[in-house]
Amino acid sequence: MILQALTEYYQALERERKIDAPGWTKVKVSYALCLAVDGTLERVDFMQTEQPRGKKMVLAPRSISLPAPVKRTVGVAANFLCDNSSYFLGIDNKGKPQRTQECFAACKAHHESLLKDVDSPAAQAVLAFFRTWDPQKARENPALQEHLDGILAGGNLIFCTAEGFVHNDPAIQQAWENDYNAAGDGPQGICLVTGAMGPIENIHPSIKNVAGAQSSGAALVSFNAPAFCSYGKEQNLNAPTGKYASFAYTSALNHLLADRDHVFRIGDATVVCWSRNAKPAYAALFGGVALGSAVPSYTENDLRGMVKSLCAGQSVIYQEDRLDPDMDFYVLGLSPNAARLSVRFFLHNTFKGFLDNIQAHYRRLEIVRPAYDKFETLSLWRLLSETVNQNSRDKSPAPDLAGEVLRAVLMNTRYPTTLLNGVTLRIRAEREVTRGRAAILKAYYIKLSEAANRENPDIPKEVLQVSLNSDTNNIPYTMGRIFSVLEAIQESANPGINSTIKDKYFNSAAATPAVIFPILINLAQKHLKKLRGSNTGLCIFYEKQLTDLCSRIGDTYPARMNLPQQGSFQLGYYCQTQARYQKKEEKEYV
Repeated sequence: MILQALTEYYQALERERKIDAPGWTKVKVSYALCLAVDGTLERVDFMQTEQPRGKKMVLAPRSISLPAPVKRTVGVAANFLCDNSSYFLGIDNKGKPQRTQECFAACKAHHESLLKDVDSPAAQAVLAFFRTWDPQKARENPALQEHLDGILAGGNLIFCTAEGFVHNDPAIQQAWENDYNAAGDGPQGICLVTGAMGPIENIHPSIKNVAGAQSSGAALVSFNAPAFCSYGKEQNLNAPTGKYASFAYTSALNHLLADRDHVFRIGDATVVCWSRNAKPAYAALFGGVALGSAVPSYTENDLRGMVKSLCAGQSVIYQEDRLDPDMDFYVLGLSPNAARLSVRFFLHNTFKGFLDNIQAHYRRLEIVRPAYDKFETLSLWRLLSETVNQNSRDKSPAPDLAGEVLRAVLMNTRYPTTLLNGVTLRIRAEREVTRGRAAILKAYYIKLSEAANRENPDIPKEVLQVSLNSDTNNIPYTMGRIFSVLEAIQESANPGINSTIKDKYFNSAAATPAVIFPILINLAQKHLKKLRGSNTGLCIFYEKQLTDLCSRIGDTYPARMNLPQQGSFQLGYYCQTQARYQKKEEKEYV
């Protein structure tokens, strides 16, 4: 399914001339070897250009459309019209002169095979170069001296003549395409992607720009051990993919990964997304809505209006493209694994289907927010950060967690238990219920009830509200409210106190209330006595509030509370605290 979707994406790009034709691909080039008509090396041109990298401009190789390079393993394999100094010049700094000679010989033979019948001055110049070039004297060649160190460092080289780059010569281009499209003497079979009979690609091109993977590229389809093979077949013949399909899907994926504006990092996963019709506006809007990426020229209200229209089944204009809500949309997450890639997730739905699920996720997250919090919605990164110790050196969430949460959001399935565990651990460690943590608790248990098709009696629907529910008599929720009131009493009686009851008793009060709450109530009476002397009105207000809440509990406190009950406690505490701050109740009685 992944390969088929990527192949269709390649075909859509090719129809709009946004990607290289089969047999051609973008290659990073550092130097050009300028040849005379007789093949003499006249000079070396520096091809690197200044390119932005972060906030800086750095010199980097130029990306040029060239004949597709071969996938190298341990053997010697030459590329056509673009390669490093080992193949083009027969010199390098690798300390293996015998292998370097083999590389040059292979490159010479490869070019002679493809260009021997090409009637063009550029082809004759290249052939003359390989006939006359002596690797033994290469290091002393005056044309190489200015850039010799850079060339030996491993940058790619190409050829040019007085007429321009050799790879732009029409006759040479035709020779390469004829050779590339030739059936050859390799195995024939039915392609599992296209269903067409033809040559099967033994080694697929590399995938580049996946974070954490090898800079030279990694394989998405690979069989490197006998345990993975069947019926005596070797390497990728175990999953027969035609030459065209292997080129198409790798080119499409490399094209997606090269677009840094629409490539996202979620934990250790590199995430790309695309629509079947290859319109980039779909990925741009999806990134802004689902992943919180920047969306220039559009306000939050603009995005909200467009998402609402799309969810209603109406098309909208975005970045000069008309977005169809029923368009097929794909999301792919890749993680590095040595020289290979592992698929974290691959999701397929209509664009509207994904947006519907995202909006449902945001609705579950809705909860009263502090006045200082200006963000109307909680992005995925803000949620994941709630599971991480912000004082630690590594503030990255667990690698698997990010992908699991994104999959749950996009497919509208249960949130992973690891998300709840991560938030619970942070609350216990920091004794702090933030907006994000409260929202996660609420969303997790709402979705859990939806999935089970029944309400959890330990954390019922009446507890899972956007703001304070003052009418519920749920005991854990009410006890959380009581704890917030007790904290307010202490703060009012002792302004600026360094260590509060939250610092000492929050976790134990949520877990074993029968042990802790009598201590807290007794302590509150002392605080109220002190407050009565300085602010009688505020003291009376707290006494009424405390009496009302305690009457809902009854005479005894629960001996222990399980995890969902502790969630109710934490939500009650959070909502009561926010209500206290928002309504400014204390100021009314001062």
